[in-house]
Amino acid sequence: MEARIKWVEGATFVGESGSGHAVVMDGPPDMGGRNLGVRPMEMVLLGMGGCTAFDVVHILKKARQPVTDCVVELNADRAEAEPKVFTRIHAHFIVTGAGLKEAQVARAIQLSAEKYCSASIMLGATAEITHDYEIRAAGA
Repeated sequence: MEARIKWVEGATFVGESGSGHAVVMDGPPDMGGRNLGVRPMEMVLLGMGGCTAFDVVHILKKARQPVTDCVVELNADRAEAEPKVFTRIHAHFIVTGAGLKEAQVARAIQLSAEKYCSASIMLGATAEITHDYEIRAAGA
């Protein structure tokens, strides 16, 4: 895997992934930023959310569950002192589908957290990671 980060100006950077996609990252105004993009640590949190959401949908589809939507709402705390690593991350999954089996949803989330989501497992070295979920009926 490869990535390239290019400084634009102030605290603005453009990240380019090895797969050819770009994202703007910026710092807050008190650090020279202009609020033109996400903060780098927000990107880390987004990466974890994307990783686990991808896993959960993939696992549910493989189990032939009728999943139609999956949202992961993340809430995190960081250490007060440098380095300001994540110390707590909570992931709330909202999984939608017609006739989803609760046991399958719980299993998919557990498998992602414990086996498949590389980002969650890495971040778990410094952060307490918890999760919960709700299941919504499609069309409700």
